[in-house]
Amino acid sequence: TIRWGIIGCGKVTELKSGPALQRAEGSALVAVMRRNGDLAADYAKRHQVDRWYDNAEALINDPGVDAVYIATPPSSHKDYTLAVAAAGKPVYVEKPMALNFAECQEMIAACEEHKVPLFVAYYRRALPRFAKVKTLLDSGAIGDTRFAVVTYYRKPSDGDLSGVENWRVNPRIAGGGYFYDLASHSIDLLQHLLGEAKAACGYASNQSKMYEAEDIVSGAFMTENGVHVNLLWGFNAHDHLDRIEIVGSTGTLSFSTFAENPVVLNNQDGTQSFIIENPPHIQQPLIQTIVDELRGCGQCPSTGRTAAATNRVMEQICDGQ
Repeated sequence: TIRWGIIGCGKVTELKSGPALQRAEGSALVAVMRRNGDLAADYAKRHQVDRWYDNAEALINDPGVDAVYIATPPSSHKDYTLAVAAAGKPVYVEKPMALNFAECQEMIAACEEHKVPLFVAYYRRALPRFAKVKTLLDSGAIGDTRFAVVTYYRKPSDGDLSGVENWRVNPRIAGGGYFYDLASHSIDLLQHLLGEAKAACGYASNQSKMYEAEDIVSGAFMTENGVHVNLLWGFNAHDHLDRIEIVGSTGTLSFSTFAENPVVLNNQDGTQSFIIENPPHIQQPLIQTIVDELRGCGQCPSTGRTAAATNRVMEQICDGQ
């Protein structure tokens, strides 16, 4: 059994990941840490976790912890990863992997130096609905893949409009704004489905001035095997849309990154819709692949190297390169 400790038991760990670490086969959550000891103790009590800490070093050096999940904002990912790697323990870090590509490289180097694996929580790579998309692509259901178009826009939240403090739109904590927080999932998923990006470019602007970070981003990248990907992300629109369309030589596939809308295939055989629900604890399929790899019976599809490629694409788009 892989015994896990969590650094930063905040909102993402309540349903998405904490219970998944407990329910994956061969996995157990044995310790949690939060700087506020009262909140750490409360989390441990509610989730039936044996031990809690208000100090990350204590959790990292707990001999009963085999692997550490870092669930803090991106600004602390690098430092915690380096500390866990130095302790000789596998690292599982939330997305986006770090503030920037340079930090990602430092994290990869540290884990390689200490001979520990590094995994990143791009869990859509392991979700059944996107496994179906990959199966359809790999089986030639739309022929040769030509290009993909990602369109995502939404209304500003009430908190955005009223100026409520939010670390996700503070570039010093998040690396960027909602683009880094949300679009990273789509960019990572498309690299998983279509191949790693070899070049990216784009524009980022702050049109509505609600916060410091960008609120609209447009860009493009091309994969190593020649597939073109165009992206438009807006967080200041009148309505909501979440759509990816992949176009091939004989058909199209369309689906959503976040919404549980059907996966729709259009080709010479007509139109088919596949309704595939997400699991209750959405990170569990990916966590299972991590546990399997650590136990020597599988391989995780989301590593430090694959996640760093996503940071590189976002950086090139937002820097206008």
